Amino acid sequence: MKKKIIYLSYLVLLSVASFSQSISSSPYSLYGVGSLYDSDFGTIPSIGSSGLALPSDTFINNLNPASLGYMPLNHFMFDIGGKAIASTYQSGSRTENRNNFQFSHLAFAFPVTKNSGFSVALRPYSSATFKISNLKLPITDSQEYYYLTAVGSGGLNNFDFSYGYRFGKKFSAGVSAAVLFGNTTDERSYLIANSVTAISKKTNYNGLRATFGAQYKIDSTFTIASTFKLPAQVKTSKVQTVQMVTDEVVTTVESDVASDVDDYYLPSEIGVGISKRFKNNLNVTFDYEKSLWNNTNQSELYGDFVNQDRFALGFTYKPKKNIRKYWDRVQYAMGANFDNGYLEIDGKRINNAAISIGLNLPIENTFSSLNISYSYGQKGRISDNLIKENYHKLSLNLSLDGIWFVKRKIE
Repeated sequence: MKKKIIYLSYLVLLSVASFSQSISSSPYSLYGVGSLYDSDFGTIPSIGSSGLALPSDTFINNLNPASLGYMPLNHFMFDIGGKAIASTYQSGSRTENRNNFQFSHLAFAFPVTKNSGFSVALRPYSSATFKISNLKLPITDSQEYYYLTAVGSGGLNNFDFSYGYRFGKKFSAGVSAAVLFGNTTDERSYLIANSVTAISKKTNYNGLRATFGAQYKIDSTFTIASTFKLPAQVKTSKVQTVQMVTDEVVTTVESDVASDVDDYYLPSEIGVGISKRFKNNLNVTFDYEKSLWNNTNQSELYGDFVNQDRFALGFTYKPKKNIRKYWDRVQYAMGANFDNGYLEIDGKRINNAAISIGLNLPIENTFSSLNISYSYGQKGRISDNLIKENYHKLSLNLSLDGIWFVKRKIE
């Protein structure tokens, strides 16, 4: 069983990696730096992306750096993941299906002392890959309309370093420093009457962001946690070409002109979470997060940024009937999450809701495991100028554990 799981996971992850450059994302990635990416580690995708109060004792918990204070001594953890997503986009008159494969993350972590741990992770932060054809939009303060065609690709990456320290047996605190970098390419054409304006631009981004976290064990079965992400300014610059076509006459307004543009601002984010274990085999996690986008004082041509609320709930269950039997060591999981979105278009929020189920398949008698999860979700709605997105997502995370610097008892 162990070899079959390892071979299967390597084959799937290699397939995901080979397709990772052809990400086809939500049409809502047209806004800002793109759709924010949920690259969760270990079993977290199975439990509705909840887990602020979970320790990093059997897998790397990327939601809270304070979790690293509970890393077991002499253990080295490695986590890699990918996703397969099937999406259906619906508007008032059209339906379109898209399938794609995405790289999720690459991370490793190790203990620094018996009370502290350190991790490094690379993952996407946002995806700005989209394709929109002949979208009819109103002209401000007019009864007329124009048609938008847009194609985009790219996004931001997140490279972070995290450290967590445990004070005594109950309280831990941590900090994470993230380097955000990347670029997007964007080609748009605007058709008004018989005139077409085409804008092609490449935008570069770079910035830094810090996250602070804490976990407190009220008792051996109940943990509470909190996180705080500082607001951040992402520096932005672009190279742009603008052309106008009227009566088949092409006029170049700009050609590869470099310029600075308004910087992009990330909001402060506050999160609280709990984890409660019942009878040593059922565990419940619940998280709430608030993102203060209003404070960034920024808006888009087609919408506004608004404060976002996110709720996530998860359950894990492990029978533990007979640890010698493989399927009695398998952990079963399910979860759900909802957020009311940080975009408001024509006074309508772009919310998102999803449910998930999953399995944690152990490898050997270590912390190594293969995490498989399936989730179904909906984003947006069918109305004027809006699109409803239905998606099926299959996530595969391989969590490997190794033991360092332990002397053999028998030579």
